[in-house]
Amino acid sequence: MSAYRLLTRWWTAFALAISLALLGAAHAFERFAGLAPCNLCLRQREVFWGAVAISLVATVWTVVSQARRGTPRIAAFLLFVVFATGAVTAGFHAGGELKWWALPALCAGGGDMADLEALTSLALGVGPPQRVVMCDAVTWRFLGLSMAAWNTLISASLAVFSLIAAKRPKDARAPRN
Repeated sequence: MSAYRLLTRWWTAFALAISLALLGAAHAFERFAGLAPCNLCLRQREVFWGAVAISLVATVWTVVSQARRGTPRIAAFLLFVVFATGAVTAGFHAGGELKWWALPALCAGGGDMADLEALTSLALGVGPPQRVVMCDAVTWRFLGLSMAAWNTLISASLAVFSLIAAKRPKDARAPRN
C-alpha cells in the first residue's frame, strides 16, 4: 500500500495522533517551560480538542465496523473545517502579535480571574499573584516564528491534508482484492 493511500484512508487516525501530540506539546510548554497561555492560545487548543473528538469517533467507528474502505470521508471533511478554523484563529493571533491589527480588549488574561479563592488570596496578600498574559506579547520563538505563527502553519497544513483525504480518488477508497 502506498504512503498516499495509507494516509488518505486512515487520515482520522493520523489526525488524532497529531492533535494529541500538539496538545501534549502545548501543555508541556505550559507545565515545564512555564509559558502561561493567553486567551487566544486557549481558543487554539479548543480547536485541537474538537479535532480529537471527531477523529477519535471516526477512527473507532472504522475499527469497530471493520470498514475496508478506511475512515469516512465526511469525517475528513469535518476535520478540514476544524483545522481551517484553527488556522484562522492562530493567524489572527499571530497577526496581532506582529501588530498588523489590534486584538480584542478581553484578550488580556490567561487565567480565570473570576475565581473567588484566587481573588480572596490576592486581596489578603497570602497567595501568589495571578499572572496576566497579554495576547500580543510573544513569549517564545523558534526560527523567528511565534507559537501562534507555527500553529497557523501546522493547522493550515492539517486542513489541506484533511481536504485531500476527503477528496481522495475512488481507487483509494475501494478495497483491493
